[in-house]
Amino acid sequence: MVKSALQIARASYQPKLPKALKSSVVAREGEPTKSVGDQDKIRELFPNTYGLPVIEFVPGEAHNQEPINVGVILSGGQAPGGHNVISGLFDGVKSINPNSKLYGFILGPGGLVDHNYMELTSDIIDEYRNTGGFDIIGSGRTKLEKVEQFEKGIEILRELNIKALVIIGGDDSNTNACVLAEYYAAKKYGVQVIGCPKTIDGDLKNEQIETSFGFDTACKTYSELIGNIQRDCNSARKYWHFIKLMGRSASHIALECALQTQPNICLVSEEVEHKNMSLDDVVCYIADIVATRAADGNNFGTVLIPEGLIEFIPAIKKLIRELNEVLTDPATGESREFTNADEQIAFVKGNISSDNLAVLESLPEDVARQLCLDRDPHGNVQVSLIETEKLLSRMVANRLKTMKAEGKYVGKFSAQHHFFGYEGRCAAPSNYDADYCYSLGYNASRLIAEGKTGYMSIIKNTTAPAEEWIAGGVPITMMMNIERRNGADKPVIRKALVELDGAPFRYFVAHREEWARQTSYVYPGPIQYFGPTEVCDQCTKTLKLEQS
Repeated sequence: MVKSALQIARASYQPKLPKALKSSVVAREGEPTKSVGDQDKIRELFPNTYGLPVIEFVPGEAHNQEPINVGVILSGGQAPGGHNVISGLFDGVKSINPNSKLYGFILGPGGLVDHNYMELTSDIIDEYRNTGGFDIIGSGRTKLEKVEQFEKGIEILRELNIKALVIIGGDDSNTNACVLAEYYAAKKYGVQVIGCPKTIDGDLKNEQIETSFGFDTACKTYSELIGNIQRDCNSARKYWHFIKLMGRSASHIALECALQTQPNICLVSEEVEHKNMSLDDVVCYIADIVATRAADGNNFGTVLIPEGLIEFIPAIKKLIRELNEVLTDPATGESREFTNADEQIAFVKGNISSDNLAVLESLPEDVARQLCLDRDPHGNVQVSLIETEKLLSRMVANRLKTMKAEGKYVGKFSAQHHFFGYEGRCAAPSNYDADYCYSLGYNASRLIAEGKTGYMSIIKNTTAPAEEWIAGGVPITMMMNIERRNGADKPVIRKALVELDGAPFRYFVAHREEWARQTSYVYPGPIQYFGPTEVCDQCTKTLKLEQS
């Protein structure tokens, strides 16, 4: 394999560990916990893993331990730092006993069910330290939720004498980890299940989880690209750039990128929903800022748009909720089958309420069709396939024509479109993510050594130097509630949305009028891996504001 100069240099980087993990540790347990919602239902569904205490690791006496075989799964979409979680886990289990082994299941949870695996040796691990991507074992989106899957999994775990399984994933993947931990605990199979918080979207966080890994690197990657576009925008002075960013369920990426780059407009889905804005309200908001800048002679600007914006517009959200019900077969809980798209659309129109039908027919035809058709594996509308950036610029252009006829707009409007998604998912991890991920993996080995199951590995106090980070674990059941999925009530980890009374959003609100009128662009440049700590080791602005 040919390596770039950066890959060769990064291979020698030694991630920083919290002081608490550099020596022998013991688990200090807190009080019993409760789920964030639906306590009675969650307790009933998870009797063996509910109510466990939050754990913090503190220095303790060393003691000899038997070798332990551990399995690891990369689940869901890629996020920078996944390889370092595995590296930290590998080093951690080897520090427990050099004869311990780590097995990777190939292409996600499906590898466990299909018995597709490989042993991860030091030679393999060393090839992937501090690199982006999930290609060491690949990832997949198979959902672990059926008894036959659990039983197929235990077959290979017993064959390999694996006593613990680490699932690296987002909220849905860790929900699956929680269900699997409960099942194996109920059956007394003697297999521990530990989760690690991954998602670039940033929506897997709470009082115990400060941030999901990959969010820092992805936002810095997108912010570099946005900064480059803004420099071009400010040079040509003739285009409005509509930039869609990843974030279906929350606007954390858009908000963080706005804090880093100071665009003219950043839409926050949670605010749109809170203000009960219609699609037309959003269009008018953008058009008014375009007109104000044009009056100052500035016929250019940048607009950041969260991927999931369309789902947060209340009228459309209500429509989507009914579509999800109508398109689910109540007998099987699976999506209904249709012979073609026209049949599916006709079925939808004939089975939804008159209010929602009116909303559907008010939308541009391409958007209406998309809402009626494809769903992801979790039964959700595939909003990334809806070109929201083009939809908004088209509607803004039409609004500006009306405003010009009314004498309310004097400029010229020309739009460029971008969608930044895959560009950030496999970037080489920033120093923050390299350190954070390595610590998460190493910490997972300590949860295993302590005999814990149904826990998520957590590292806290990450705005401080890595030496001062706090390591521990949180019961996954603590994060769960009941939500409607695919026409049925299911236990899931609650997604973390942008808090409109939180410090990051309040900072943004305090400055956005100035950024809208002025050209206040910031150009972050590429991620720096070598140099002074204030350049290389900083966390996101979101985390700094939240922890300040």
